[in-house]
Amino acid sequence: MKKPKRQIDILVISDVHLGTYGCHAKELHHYLKSIKPKVVVLNGDIIDIWQFSKSYWPKSHMKVVTLLLNWIGKGIKTYYVTGNHDEMLRKFEGLKMGSLSIVNKVVLNLADGKKAWVFHGDVFDITMQHSKWLARLGAIGYDTLILINRFFNFISENIFKKGKLSLSKKIKNSVKYAVSFINDFEQTSADIGISNKFDFVICGHIHQPEIRVISNTEGSITYLNSGDWVESLSALEYTNGEWSIYRFNESDKAEMHLNITDESEELNNSQLFDNMLQEFNRMKQ
Repeated sequence: MKKPKRQIDILVISDVHLGTYGCHAKELHHYLKSIKPKVVVLNGDIIDIWQFSKSYWPKSHMKVVTLLLNWIGKGIKTYYVTGNHDEMLRKFEGLKMGSLSIVNKVVLNLADGKKAWVFHGDVFDITMQHSKWLARLGAIGYDTLILINRFFNFISENIFKKGKLSLSKKIKNSVKYAVSFINDFEQTSADIGISNKFDFVICGHIHQPEIRVISNTEGSITYLNSGDWVESLSALEYTNGEWSIYRFNESDKAEMHLNITDESEELNNSQLFDNMLQEFNRMKQ
C-alpha cells in the first residue's frame, strides 16, 4: 500500500549535479515521489553542465528530469534559479514556459506576509569571479574525491561493518580556510538580506544545509541553505509557515529498496526521453 504524499507549500533543492558520478539521483527521485509541493525552487547546479558527458547519463538521472518536467506540465510553479555549474542558462534569464521560470534570483512572498530572497550564492565566490578554470579544476577534484569516498564507504560498510564517513566534509571541517569561507558566505548573505529588509535569505552553492538566525548592527535575518544531493542529501521545506531541513535517512533508504521496481519493468532511457518530450510539449501549450 502506497503512503500518501506529504503536502509541502514550497520545496527548495540545489546542487543536485545531475550528470556526475557523485549525484545521488535514486535517493532524490525517491524523495520527490514522496511529496506534493505547491511551489518548487531549483536553486542552481541541478544539471552539472561543466562536467556533463554523453557517456554518463544513467536512467536514475533521466528519471529526476522527467519527474520535474511532469510537475511543470501539471502546472506546479517552478523557478529554476541559475548556478555556476549551469551558468549557461543565465542567458535565458526571464524565460517563462508554462509554469517554469528561469531566473538568477527570486523573492518568494510567503503566506504570513514575510519575504524570502533566493539565489544560488556563487556571486560571493571570488574563485568563480576571477579564475573560472581553477573553479572547474576544483569541481573535477571534488567529484573524484566523492568517487573515492563511495569506494571507501563500500569497504567500510560491507567488509568492516562500520559506518559511513564523508571525506570531503571532514576535509572542509578541518581546513581553517574552508570553515572561514563558509562563515563569511553565510554572514555576507545575511548582511545583504538584512539591508534589503528580507525576512529570509536562501542559498545553495556551499553544500552545507543550515537554518539559523544571523544578526548584525542593522537587524537580523534567518539564513537557510538547502545543502546538496551529493553528500548531505537534503532539501528545504516550507509548510504551514515554518521552514525545515529534510535529510534523506536510513528509513528512507530501506523504503527505497523495498519500492525498487523490477529491472524488467523499468523504463529505459529512450522511453524516459519520450516521456520527457511529451511533458516538454505540454509545457509549450
